[in-house]
Amino acid sequence: MNQRFITKILLLASLFTGYVMAGNLSQEKKMDTQKQQVVELLDSIENGNSAPIGYINPNKYIQHNLAVKDGLAGFGEIMSLLPKGSAKVKVIRVFKDGEFVFTHTKYNFFGPKAGFDIFRFEDGKIVEHWDNLQTIEEKTASGRTQFDGAVELQDLAKTQENKTLIKNFISDVLFGKAPEKITQYISTTEYLQHNPNVKDGLDGLGEALKSLAEAGMPMVYEKNHKILGEGNFILSTSEGKFMNKHVAFYDLFRIENGKIVEHWDTIEEIPPEDKWQNNNGKF
Repeated sequence: MNQRFITKILLLASLFTGYVMAGNLSQEKKMDTQKQQVVELLDSIENGNSAPIGYINPNKYIQHNLAVKDGLAGFGEIMSLLPKGSAKVKVIRVFKDGEFVFTHTKYNFFGPKAGFDIFRFEDGKIVEHWDNLQTIEEKTASGRTQFDGAVELQDLAKTQENKTLIKNFISDVLFGKAPEKITQYISTTEYLQHNPNVKDGLDGLGEALKSLAEAGMPMVYEKNHKILGEGNFILSTSEGKFMNKHVAFYDLFRIENGKIVEHWDTIEEIPPEDKWQNNNGKF
C-alpha cells in the first residue's frame, strides 16, 4: 500500500471524526441552549425582560397550571396580576430529558414557594408547561431547606437505568405492591430529606408515614404520569391523596450507586374542575 493512499485514508478518517465530533458538540449546544432558554424565561418573571417570551410558540402554548388560562395570553395575564417588584425567581437545578426541560426553583410568586416546572419543546419552541408549587417552610424536620443539597449532574450514562429504578420504586413502594423491598431502592446509610415535614433517613420517613396513617390521613399515591431524568437526578409526577385531599406529587430523587440518597418534593392540591382556568388537566 503506497504512502499517498495511506495519507488519503488518514485524512478521510480525520475529517469523518471531526464531522462526528462537531455533530455531538452541536447536539450538546442545542441541549444547553434549551436549558438556558428555560432559565431565562423563568428569570424574566423577576427581571421583566420580554425577549424570552420569544422562546414560546405564540400559536401553541398548552398550559397545565390550572390557575392560569391557556396560551400566551394566559401567561401574560397572570404576570400582569403580580404586584410590581414582588416576584423573585432563583433556579436551583435545571435538567433536560429529550424534548423536556425541567427545573427546581425558589420563587416569590404570590408568596414564597418551592416549585418544579416542566417545559416541552417542539421544533425549537416551548409548546407546553406543567408545574407544581408548595409554600416554603422556614422550619423543617430535618433542618434542611427545600432547596439545598447536591446540584452536580453525574452518571449521564445511567439515566435510563436510574429512571427504571424510580419506576420500580413507585410501583413496589409508593403503590404498595411490595413495600418490603424499600431497602432495595432507598439507601440505608444515607437518605437526605428535603420534605419539610420528614426527618432524614428511612426511620424519619417511616415515622412520618406512620403518623399520617394513625391520624386517618395516609399519603396515597394512585397514579404516576411522568418520569423524567438526567444522570443521577430523576423527577416523577404523580397524583393521589394527602391530608384527605386530591393532590399532585412532584418528587425529585438523587441516585448514587443504584440507591436513592436524597429527595426533594412539592405537594399541591388539585382544585375541582369548576375552578380550572384551562381544560388541559394537571398532568
